[in-house]
Amino acid sequence: MGFGIGDLFWIFLLLTSLQPLWQKRQIEYRRLRALQEFQQQRKSRVILLIHRQESISLLGIPLSRYITIEDSEQILRAIRLTPPDVPIDLILHTPGGLVLATEQIARALIRHQAKVTVFVPHYAMSGGTMLALASDEIVMDANAVLGPVDPQLGNFPAASIIKVVEDKPISEVDDQTLIMADLARKAIQQVQRFVRTLLKDSIPKQKVQPENIESIIEALTTGRVTHDYPITVEEATEMGLPITVGLPNSIYDLMDLYPQPQGGRPTVQYIPMPYNDRSPSLPVPKGRPLEEPNNL
Repeated sequence: MGFGIGDLFWIFLLLTSLQPLWQKRQIEYRRLRALQEFQQQRKSRVILLIHRQESISLLGIPLSRYITIEDSEQILRAIRLTPPDVPIDLILHTPGGLVLATEQIARALIRHQAKVTVFVPHYAMSGGTMLALASDEIVMDANAVLGPVDPQLGNFPAASIIKVVEDKPISEVDDQTLIMADLARKAIQQVQRFVRTLLKDSIPKQKVQPENIESIIEALTTGRVTHDYPITVEEATEMGLPITVGLPNSIYDLMDLYPQPQGGRPTVQYIPMPYNDRSPSLPVPKGRPLEEPNNL
């Protein structure tokens, strides 16, 4: 009994539909294997908190990912299952997220008795920075950044709401803005109190000097820069944060297993090999010099 064209079509359709599932299972297996190898190297509990900004969509519209209650539940469980004498390595790639979820994770980290190390391969903004402050050591790529942790009320920075009330005559400020300003003051005080708790926790381990605590709080929580301001390795070190530069290559390998979903043509391309004088070059057609591009 042979197969007809119709049978081949359905077989092709079945294989095509199963391919994404197979690829997903393969990458999940590679992630688990990479995690296991890194844990064995470090003799620690490794936890990943990675938020790709276009990892999900609704009707074709990208939705942002951020630290959620579900994240805090999973991380708290991982910390709870970690013996007190086993170090924790947290790999962070996140724009931030809910204050409640972030504070829950941070409190669990500072309560852990063994060393907590946070690795930042690219960025850990807002709530991600708060989690970094809960660690004993922050290990960053030379080009990675942290961010301010000043609270936001809706779409507005709390510090800016307060400034509006301070700059305008009280008679010209509506009741809703006054209420928002009151909430903004409380939000800033709460964040400052919590950041102070995180920084003081590391004093016995001599990671943050006591004289630097208030200046760090001032720089991170008062809204003197915009909420998306990138705090570089140099600036974070100058503040007095416990920064170490240089990530293990295995962390970059892990990040490769969490790629941005591809939509259309890729926006970045390069040949993945060491770039030096001995690297093989692409052939240049005779009679045509290799031209440098005019745009940056």
